[in-house]
Formats: sequence, C-alpha cells, structure tokens
Amino acid sequence: MKKMKLYLVALLAIVLTSCVTTSYFQVYKAAFTKKTNLKDSLLVNELVYEDANCKVSYDLWDDGGNIGFKFYNKTDKNIYLNLEESFFIFNGMAYNYYQNRVFTNSKSTGISASSTSASSKHAKGMNNLDLIPNYKVSKNGTSSVGVTTTSGNSVSYNEEKIVCIPSMTSKIIKEYSITHSLYRDCDLFKYPRKRQIKTKTFKKSDSPLVFSNRLTYAVGQTVNPVTTENEFYVTEITNYPEKKIVETKVDEFCGQKGSLEKRVFKNVSTDKFYFHYFKTDKWKH
Repeated sequence: MKKMKLYLVALLAIVLTSCVTTSYFQVYKAAFTKKTNLKDSLLVNELVYEDANCKVSYDLWDDGGNIGFKFYNKTDKNIYLNLEESFFIFNGMAYNYYQNRVFTNSKSTGISASSTSASSKHAKGMNNLDLIPNYKVSKNGTSSVGVTTTSGNSVSYNEEKIVCIPSMTSKIIKEYSITHSLYRDCDLFKYPRKRQIKTKTFKKSDSPLVFSNRLTYAVGQTVNPVTTENEFYVTEITNYPEKKIVETKVDEFCGQKGSLEKRVFKNVSTDKFYFHYFKTDKWKH
C-alpha cells in the first residue's frame, strides 16, 4: 500500500511538471522615426518606405526580428543598389551588407546497383571503378554484387557589390536579425504566468533597440547616388508564456479543412517580432 502511494505521488509530480510552461516569447513592437517616411500598407501586409524612385518593404515578424527588405524599382531605368555603402545599424553600430564573401553551391548524385543469387563462396576483388565490393560466387557462376558510386560538382561565385534592380521589378536583400538576446527589466517577469503578463513601453529617447537600414542607390548611369535611411525603434516589449501566443489550428484551403493540425502564432503583425526562449533558471525578472 505504501509503495502504491509513493507511485501515485510520483505520477502526480510528473503530470504537474508536464503542465508547467517552459517555453516563452518576448514580443517587441516597433515604430518609425519621424524622419522616416514609412507607411503601413494593409493591402500587401507589409511596411513600406517609398520615395520617387523606389519602394522598400519590410515584414519584421521573425525569431530575432527580420530587418531584410524587398527593394522595388518604380522607375523606367535600372536602379543600382550599392551594398558596399549600405548598412544595417543597431544602436549606433554599423554592419556592412557587403562583406566580400565567396559563396559555393554544391550538388551530388549517387547511383547504386546490385544483383543477387544463391552462393557458397566469398571472395574480394577490384572492379573497373577502383571500388572493392564484397561478392559471392555461386555454383552456377552467377554473383551478388553491390556497388555505389557518387559524383558531384560545385559552383563558386563572388558576392555582389552592386545589385541591379531592373525597371518595375523587385529584389530581396536579407542578411541580419535585429536581436539575439533577451531584454530584461524589473517591470517584466522573465517567466510570467497569465496574471503576470505586463508590457513595458518606451519612447525613442529611452528605447533599448533603435535600428535602421541606410541604403545607397543610383538611378540609371547617374553619378549622383541617393542615400536613404529606414529607421525603427522598439516602443513595447512583452513577455508571454507559449500558450498565450501560440494556438493550434486545422489547415484550411478553399473552404476545405485538412486532417492535420498545426501550431500558429496569434496576433501576427508586420511591425512586431519576437525572441523565443526557455526556462533555464529561477530568476523572477
């Protein structure tokens, strides 16, 4: 009887532990500085900076934040985006988009072949592919042979200093995440329960994250480049347990529901991003 009670207590402890949330999300909301002519394009669900020559579109929602952008050429000429003079700027630190890298794409293929038969003797030998297969010699002369060959090729190319965007087309530039660390504050519970969820608000002057893309481009063959800066700053930070920000839904297409469930985020917005973290200590804040 005593053993049964101990077993039930242990089982209850396991069940209660499994119900405790260990996964959390820090969600950031961003706004734009006054000097940046940004507007929220609801039709395309993205944030759009626009001048006379181009549209630069953003969707920040990603783990760590996505500061990558889509550059659309509005003109009837080529636009040349100079990555050597374009930067991601985070809290006053500039990071180059052009890094003089060499990229390599590799591709490999494999072929295997075999034949089998009854056998009574083992042997080894060298074939014309310089491979050493194991095979068996049967009484009637047939054999069992297994051979695998692989071949591959790779193409290397240098990173572009200047990216050409043809008239009325777009190109996507993606290089950096916004943040790789958790923001901690005495006003925010690090591992909040439902009633402990709070939002910390900021002005630009006290925001912990101010970031931008400073881009330089030229229209056609002009010698006068244009420099523009798309600047953001974080206005709100909120910590959530996973169950408050993630829900389970059945996939649906053209009115037909699928058979599989998938986990999706609630309240996704192009001016928000998140940092996913787990409970690893006993800190309150």
